[in-house]
Amino acid sequence: MLTDLAASSLGLGGLFVAAFGAATVLPFQSEIVFAGLQATGQWPLWVLVVVASIGNTLGSVVNYGMGVGLERFRHKRWFPANEEQLDKAQRWYAKWGLWSLLLSWAPLGDAITLAAGIMRTPLWQFVLLVGFAKTVRYIAFAWSAAFILG
Repeated sequence: MLTDLAASSLGLGGLFVAAFGAATVLPFQSEIVFAGLQATGQWPLWVLVVVASIGNTLGSVVNYGMGVGLERFRHKRWFPANEEQLDKAQRWYAKWGLWSLLLSWAPLGDAITLAAGIMRTPLWQFVLLVGFAKTVRYIAFAWSAAFILG
């Protein structure tokens, strides 16, 4: 039987892993885990928001790191994007710039965070904007879930 502390750690650890995975190219969804933990009422809502936001932001840093190292492989036959697709992504990021990272929470956010790495966005700016966007997203989700859960 798990102690209360161990069960609490597993719940928050699971949320962190789900949020981290959801920000990468892995097929994870953190909202179900977040809402489930929110429904238990075991943790203050701010704790869930902080854990999910940190996990999701760090997952985006993985995408950023992949982008930094990705371009050196662009001429390989096995590379998943052709020259035209990669150039298009880089043009889009150059046009919309740094502020597009505020959409890192959206469905195409993984591509934006990857492009930020390719475009060598300063890491501190990346973390600041992505962290802000992810935190606002989880606050909005928590509010919506609270409304639905009653």
